[in-house]
Amino acid sequence: MVALEKLSVLFWQSLLFTVSMVAYTLPVLGQETTNATEKEALPQQTAVNQVESTPKIHSLSDVQSAKTSATYLLRIPREKNKLFQISQATTSVVSVTDVKVNTTNKGIEIILVTPNSEKLSVSGKIEGNSYVADIKNAKLQLVSGESFRQEKPVTGIASVIVTPVDANTLRLTVTGDKSAPVVELFDSQTEGLVFGVSTTASTAQQQTTPQPRPTTTQKQPAIELQVTAPPETGYQVNNTNVGTRTDTPLRDIPQTINVVPRQVIEDQASQNLGDILRNLGIGNAQDTSREIDSAVIRGFTVRSDNGTLNNGLRDAEAGRAFGSNLNNIERVEVLKGPASVLYGQLPPGGAINLVTKQPLSDPYYSLGFKIGSYSEYEPSLDFSGPLTADRSLLYRFNASYKNSGSFVDFQNIERIFVAPVITWQPSSSTKLTIEGDYQNTRLNPEQGLPTVGTLLPNPNGKVPRSLYVGEPTVDGARYVNGRIGYNFEQRLGNNWSLNNAFRFSYENNVYYNSTGGSLGSDDRTYTRRVQSFYPFVESNFAQDTHVFGKVYTGSLEHKLLFGVDYTHNVLSNFGIYNRTIGSLDIFNPVYGQIPGPTPPRTSPYIKIINEDLGFYFQDQLALANNLKLVLGGREDFVSNGNSASEQSDSAFSPRVGIVYQPFSSVSFYTSYSSSFEQQTGVDFNNNIFKPTRGTQYEVGVKTDWLNNKLSAILSLYDLTKRNILTSDPDPDHEGYSIQIGEQRSRGIELYVTGEIATGWNVIGSYNYTDSSVTKDNTYKVGTLLPGVPKNSVSLWTTYIIPYGSWKGFGGGIGINYVGDRQGDLENDLTLPSYVTTDAALYYRANKLQIGLNFKNIFDTVYYQSGDTSLVYPGDPFSVEATVKYQF
Repeated sequence: MVALEKLSVLFWQSLLFTVSMVAYTLPVLGQETTNATEKEALPQQTAVNQVESTPKIHSLSDVQSAKTSATYLLRIPREKNKLFQISQATTSVVSVTDVKVNTTNKGIEIILVTPNSEKLSVSGKIEGNSYVADIKNAKLQLVSGESFRQEKPVTGIASVIVTPVDANTLRLTVTGDKSAPVVELFDSQTEGLVFGVSTTASTAQQQTTPQPRPTTTQKQPAIELQVTAPPETGYQVNNTNVGTRTDTPLRDIPQTINVVPRQVIEDQASQNLGDILRNLGIGNAQDTSREIDSAVIRGFTVRSDNGTLNNGLRDAEAGRAFGSNLNNIERVEVLKGPASVLYGQLPPGGAINLVTKQPLSDPYYSLGFKIGSYSEYEPSLDFSGPLTADRSLLYRFNASYKNSGSFVDFQNIERIFVAPVITWQPSSSTKLTIEGDYQNTRLNPEQGLPTVGTLLPNPNGKVPRSLYVGEPTVDGARYVNGRIGYNFEQRLGNNWSLNNAFRFSYENNVYYNSTGGSLGSDDRTYTRRVQSFYPFVESNFAQDTHVFGKVYTGSLEHKLLFGVDYTHNVLSNFGIYNRTIGSLDIFNPVYGQIPGPTPPRTSPYIKIINEDLGFYFQDQLALANNLKLVLGGREDFVSNGNSASEQSDSAFSPRVGIVYQPFSSVSFYTSYSSSFEQQTGVDFNNNIFKPTRGTQYEVGVKTDWLNNKLSAILSLYDLTKRNILTSDPDPDHEGYSIQIGEQRSRGIELYVTGEIATGWNVIGSYNYTDSSVTKDNTYKVGTLLPGVPKNSVSLWTTYIIPYGSWKGFGGGIGINYVGDRQGDLENDLTLPSYVTTDAALYYRANKLQIGLNFKNIFDTVYYQSGDTSLVYPGDPFSVEATVKYQF
């Protein structure tokens, strides 16, 4: 603990450094903001505002004639730029510090902001509906990350994407809705490289001679007052932060990362995180219900309290209060395999990162309403936009109220949820986001059903899925949880940036549950007890501070990351009470029994404190244009204890990976990664247990097809977990454990997502997993790990008619197959395989979206998890209607 306290001092010093940096920066920011108001007022989109669409609406007084605009006069068509013709042989690399998208009277203009646009060599071509330009001697240095993307900036343009091809080349891709756009190229002495994009001509009408540049126009409120919805990313996400803590293309990360974006969540009308994860072939963990987010990834359990991140920070409260609320979730990222090198102690299967919705720079208002089977209804709202005229202050506000029954008698849920976000960006170099959420949930807990009579035969008959084995007059739970935090980003010169994030989360629950019994010898009398937690409180502090920068050693480019993070978790249990209550005849249930008196609590007040202080580094090294190396390491100092005892440990977690890209659309990779989790306790000789360790070897290939609209990942992995506790074989050491257990999981995974054709999206996966015990004193070698199917398949596809008289109508269909799984490590119970089928119908106009989802349309009876005592049935056939209006 002394070592930990010393290291904690370093942590607080890092925070003081951050505060000092902010104090130093603010006076400068004020000057920058003042100067910014003196610039020409053009509607623009910056790469720092990550989610934007159409420009701000200006009045007629703001409109500027092309002939009187000094900015326009300084823009020279590339064919007439003699400076460009002389200097394009230069080998110096020019930095592009911003990307702007403005509307014009013909379409849009795309500005790559750089002081040396004439030094850039541009080679453009037409590929299908896309104009693709490779820009040599250029590199991106955006505050927001490694690439820029905007969906549907104007009618006729599907997307604008700027990404690095290699260390010295950028690629601009402008995709039209029906045909390739017409593009003209200009140099500007004040702005940078300008691409004029027209949507009014077909590919055959590409102009070969320089034309006057279209004037930038602003829409007049009296003519057309349109508000914009948040950009839709479809089913494919090209970049992520979770794999490297930097905005990096997925193809450059030597590890499997699967992303389920918002569009999939809405298309499937997902109710909880489990619905989302099944798109990846990920199912529920052993003996858990839908109430807690818990999954099996690559053979190992990842729970909401030990393997979930929220915007990249570890979050012990995520999904604890009977499932994650999805109304403010933008996408779900799953980093498969060990991830301790960046996030500290985590299970070896991986980590689940919940990415929340962020403020938009244009006004957006959305009202939604869901209604479905079992008296479900859920109104919701999503509002966003600027709070100031210069759009330096943005907000977003999500809120919902849910009230629903269940296919199980007496089981219901009522939930209130709010999530505000504020983003302040006083300059292009500084960004501060403050966000929080609050959730209040009341429900009757899910009880499960006796295995005998459901999965196993019962001489008295079949137990219905609707049976509630608890006592509805007694049972109930109330969960109150929330979080608040900030994320601060500061550019430090051209090549470095600082990021500091902090979050406090809290949970308080009161819980009454009359279950925990078993069937009697007559196979119908179910004994029960009332178990009460009053109250159960948990709080969690998490912070991360890191600097990211680019340096060169000769011709080698290094993307360096140095960081420190700290988590402080306090769990307080003020009492567990057990009361007697009468048994229940599961074939003729009679409710309304009164529990016995409250006895003295069966456990004392408990306060457990967990701390984790970690220092990490990472180097993304470009050995060549198509060869990348990722190196990383982390040292953790962890502590777990209460007033009676405390245990401290340390662990080093390395990672190394290499990516080879023979073509821009293909990446071969291989990697080694590791993880750890603290294991508290001692053996018979009073030796402290070591942390469990996970190590993984992985190889794979990532590909992009159809102009980067469709992606696929094929991976093979070998994952081992060591230092698992197993019973001490010495008969004199009864009740003690030794740390020699080992479990291994090997498998093959295939994941495909994206757009096959205009309006046709798909997401699918196949997993083969071979997981078993490899060393143990209790279970024999070869014993299968519980909850892990050998094979799982998931496929979901939708088609929305993109144009014509039936534009906006569409539908979707999906199947989900899960193979046999073991219910426990004894392998005494096998949960049978199952197939479920879902379908949907849609209508989507400009402002109105209607969806009708049919789930488990063949009413398949299946069990998503369970053991020899209880099983948890999956949802039967249900229908859900969703209406969303945007204005």
